[in-house]
Amino acid sequence: MGYQGVVFPTGTTFLVTGAAGFIGSNLVEAILKLGYHVRGLDNFLTGKKENIKGFLDNSNFEFIEGDIRDFKTCLRACSNIDYVLHQAALGSVPRSIEHPLLYEEINIKGTLNMLEASRQQNVKRFIYASSSSVYGDEPTLPKKEGREGKVLSPYALTKKVNEEYGKLYYELYGLETVGLRYFNVFGKRQDPNGTYAAVIPKFIKMLLNNEQPTIYGDGMQSRDFTYIENVVEANLKACIAPKEAVGQTYNIAFGGREFLIDIYNSLLHSLEKEIQPIFGPDRKGDIKHSNADIDKARRLLGYEPDWSFETGIKEAIEWYKKNLMQEKVDD
Repeated sequence: MGYQGVVFPTGTTFLVTGAAGFIGSNLVEAILKLGYHVRGLDNFLTGKKENIKGFLDNSNFEFIEGDIRDFKTCLRACSNIDYVLHQAALGSVPRSIEHPLLYEEINIKGTLNMLEASRQQNVKRFIYASSSSVYGDEPTLPKKEGREGKVLSPYALTKKVNEEYGKLYYELYGLETVGLRYFNVFGKRQDPNGTYAAVIPKFIKMLLNNEQPTIYGDGMQSRDFTYIENVVEANLKACIAPKEAVGQTYNIAFGGREFLIDIYNSLLHSLEKEIQPIFGPDRKGDIKHSNADIDKARRLLGYEPDWSFETGIKEAIEWYKKNLMQEKVDD
């Protein structure tokens, strides 16, 4: 089930970029639990030191504080590494519309630095985070690889460019690359704070604090919310997938479809709250509906997500209850 049965040779080494971030720290934790060596790289632009604090005493973990915009740092990070799991990036569609140059520097140039460093250091396979945002204005549901529309934000464009570079690095240089198009990932350690926080942790925190969240639009937008454990599974299975799987991109989701207003109401129920949301205008660059066809990932990566939205959201709520309460105690 999941990634528990994934086995690598003794002494296998992983590099996780964005290791102090939400997805990166969950990958580090999973790989350490499996008993392999992990090197983490992060500059703490959006990652948090507390996310990796619990790993620092583990002899199988080493950490480099550094930036993927610096090629020498990337070369050092990729030295003696078997598998790169490249998660370092700036997320958020609205922020990318405000800061397109920064997204170009980090998401495109930074990823190219990592690809080239991996090639020069003879990394076995390069797994990188893409996004469902590459589907843009293509209206057909479910979203299927090879049927993309016009991108709607700088963030989406950076991920589309990453995918093109990923293909080129396999075709031109033989670096085995696999792109994972994440669909609205949620779970423990996802930051609930700030203007650009993802919707689920933001809603949970505000409701726990008896505040009114804002829903942008009418709440009838739908997403394929994907629990973090499914994403960990996809990354590890992409490392060992057959060679026919490389040089391509894959939808990584559960294959469900949740409407935002329904999620809000289920959070109210779970948290025993009665708080009406504020409805705001639609956000620029947002896709109205998104859910994934995951057949290709099933066939070529052996991806079989165990965690439904319902199961994952229960775990996430419990984690936030515990950790947000702890924050208040610490304050």
